[in-house]
Amino acid sequence: MRRILRYFLNGLLIVAPFTITVWIIVAIIDWLNSMFDLGIPGLGIFLMFVLLTLIGFISSSFFVKPFIVITGRWFNKVPLVGIVYSSIKDLFDAFVGDNQKFNKPVMVKMSEESDNLKFGFVTQDALSSVNVEDRVAVYFPHSYNFSGELFVVPKRNVVYLDLPSSDVMKFIVSGGVSRL
Repeated sequence: MRRILRYFLNGLLIVAPFTITVWIIVAIIDWLNSMFDLGIPGLGIFLMFVLLTLIGFISSSFFVKPFIVITGRWFNKVPLVGIVYSSIKDLFDAFVGDNQKFNKPVMVKMSEESDNLKFGFVTQDALSSVNVEDRVAVYFPHSYNFSGELFVVPKRNVVYLDLPSSDVMKFIVSGGVSRL
């Protein structure tokens, strides 16, 4: 019976990542195609790409930017909507915006008494607004999750890494399984 259970779990470990990945991709493609359901497969993806590119082009215009800022402020003022909107906007800005925040990978010694190190990303080099000059803000993403924790740590405990941020993020999110 143990052998059968072990074979089952081995099969699950092989099939689940492929199945879940394919399911997510198919769901996104179906969703995009359903937005522009004209009976032509793939047209939804193409039209969404063109539409987003067009919106990006128009939004870079000097005349449109004030409307985007006003709309963003309005969204931020609406109860509950403001929390969701600002969180999603900040998350996207942190990864792909002009103000990318996860571009300084570091390794941090978590305490003076321990030799434990933790990988993260410096998000603020100076915390003068809260009168803390000798510390930096480091975000530590959780493995296999879209969450993390922010720590304010002494600068002396932070070692900046000369590695691509994407490689460090993949290493952290994979729980250290992928290679650096």
